[in-house]
Amino acid sequence: MESVGFKEWALVCEALGGGEQSVILRKGGIAEGRAGFQFQHREFFLFPTFFHEQLEKTRSVQAGMPERRAGQIEMRFFAKLDESAVVTSWETAVALEPFHILQRDVVRERFEYDQAPGIHVGFVRVFRLCEPWVIPELPAYGGCRSWVNLPSAAERRSMESVLTNEEYATRRREFCGLLAQLGAVNL
Repeated sequence: MESVGFKEWALVCEALGGGEQSVILRKGGIAEGRAGFQFQHREFFLFPTFFHEQLEKTRSVQAGMPERRAGQIEMRFFAKLDESAVVTSWETAVALEPFHILQRDVVRERFEYDQAPGIHVGFVRVFRLCEPWVIPELPAYGGCRSWVNLPSAAERRSMESVLTNEEYATRRREFCGLLAQLGAVNL
């Protein structure tokens, strides 16, 4: 069975894996196609991407950039998408700040990218892999796209939830309440 990776900034992966962030905000990459970005999968590995500007583009309280392995991708987290919506109001996008670590200007850049203002938001439950999954870095994983097909993860990977059931339920309730109150379009 083929596995799927969701490409995300390494710092955001760490924030999701540390319980500091609960949502993924995405507009889409150049290679997303005519339909643009969509949450195509309900379960996926967080595939960390690296570039040096990440640190200044986040409000993370965690220390520094995660270590990168030359020629390898180390995936340490798995996510399950529980809720997704399209946010077309800048007011709603700003109200999501407690759920992520991105600087406001980064969110605005994503929100305003392309002809239709808005951003996709996905509320995820994140699990820490007990043993990181390390794969070779291949050209097939490059490019401006959100989703990548990964080698088979045939053996059952042991993992544990980053948040307790109570913490997760509270955050999900707050997230859903906020979207309902501000009129975001659920997908």
